[in-house]
Amino acid sequence: MHISTPAPHHPHSILCVVGARPNFMKMAPIMAALDNLEPALKVSLVHTGQHYDVTMNHQYFEALGIPQPDINLEVGSGSHAVQTADVMRRFEPALDVTQPSAVLVVGDVNSTLACALVAAKKGIPVIHVEAGLRSFDRAMPEEINRILTDQISDLLFITERSGRENLLREGIADSRIRFVGNVMIDTLRRNLERAVPVNKILKDAGKKMSVNGHDYAVLTLHRPSNVDDPNILRTLLETILKISTRLPVIFPMHPRTRAMTEKFGLSEMLNVPGLVQLPPMGYLEMLGLMKDARVVLTDSGGIQEETTALGVPCITLRNNTERPITVDEGTNTIAGQDPVKILAAFDEIMRSGGKAGRIPEYWDGQASVRIAAAIHAWLENGLRS
Repeated sequence: MHISTPAPHHPHSILCVVGARPNFMKMAPIMAALDNLEPALKVSLVHTGQHYDVTMNHQYFEALGIPQPDINLEVGSGSHAVQTADVMRRFEPALDVTQPSAVLVVGDVNSTLACALVAAKKGIPVIHVEAGLRSFDRAMPEEINRILTDQISDLLFITERSGRENLLREGIADSRIRFVGNVMIDTLRRNLERAVPVNKILKDAGKKMSVNGHDYAVLTLHRPSNVDDPNILRTLLETILKISTRLPVIFPMHPRTRAMTEKFGLSEMLNVPGLVQLPPMGYLEMLGLMKDARVVLTDSGGIQEETTALGVPCITLRNNTERPITVDEGTNTIAGQDPVKILAAFDEIMRSGGKAGRIPEYWDGQASVRIAAAIHAWLENGLRS
């Protein structure tokens, strides 16, 4: 573990935690907004190293303008239990060095819960950004992380109004909850003009094909429930191959997904003209792929939100979502792992253009400003109110 020498302690300081790439997109605008407060807060950044691909991490930090972490716990991979335990073990000395007024965590990855738990045990208040989201599926490790982090948080920021109902039902005091909107959309709006065009991505990847306008689909697939079972993975890929005969499918492959397709002997079936396999993408590349797509097929929570903000139809390859507003108000359709439902949703999009959707309340690019103002007020009022 590397810990840099701390700067002189300010009256109030926030220790921000990132662990995995979805956290980076959420933390970037929050840190920028906290830096703009008057009087300024001391803000430090811990990277747990849960996602430890140096190249990918550097791409995201550089693209999003995130300062280099003050502390890197260098945890790396492992089972959920091992990873959570390692983060906890390494985070405690970091807290002792920095002695923050509060710890700010985002999202629902293992690092989120691990760092929140250590802070709570040491009597340091916890701020949770993106609180209250529920899939109501406890087989999802992220659902456990969400529920437990919310229970030990002192200040909870929600992205949609349904989050308040979920938290109140679980016994969280209303005085701790703030509805601020979605920080992911702050990052998206800030970077939209910098998004990398799809044909540049294809050319840079050495692909000989190009696409016209919006005439392509994007696929992302990484959840263990989809890629760790050979039968489910084969069924999903066979369904995607059917789609690829009607619309080219661009598939940035998650390392886990690539490993599983090789392990299960499914790699060869993907070598067809309509399916373009790419390595994992940086944020600006992924944004470029999504914004001009006819449709995005995904099992990612964040991409459900981003497609709604972009007005791009999304087919979610899961049986539930913790982001119901993307279905109720946005462009998202839940199709699960059922080929019939996936193809029906795809047919509807090809026929009618899919759901028009609308931009949800407070998804206006100013969520991070509201978060910073609320944190400032909360600190001035003695943290616990």
